[in-house]
Amino acid sequence: MAKVYWVSVYKSVSDLEALAAYAKLATEAMTAHGGVFIARGNPVQIIESGLQERVVLIEFESLEKAMTAYHSDGYQAALKALGNTAVRDIRIVEAG
Repeated sequence: MAKVYWVSVYKSVSDLEALAAYAKLATEAMTAHGGVFIARGNPVQIIESGLQERVVLIEFESLEKAMTAYHSDGYQAALKALGNTAVRDIRIVEAG
């Protein structure tokens, strides 16, 4: 099976404290299910039609492991902590 990458782009965040609580819980949940954080933060360079939006990139061994992490109790608790304080675009793409 090919590795997959979970890509989160934060279009807006209205509560930085909620984001910090989410990030702590989400990091624990993702790593507990084999996720490896490759990058997280704001872009250091924007080109073409890029936007200044926070990006998180997590590597998983398989789509199954990424989805197991998403549906885990730990990640669901992280989502609860985040609530509706962020608008995100999350995609899972297969390594090419």
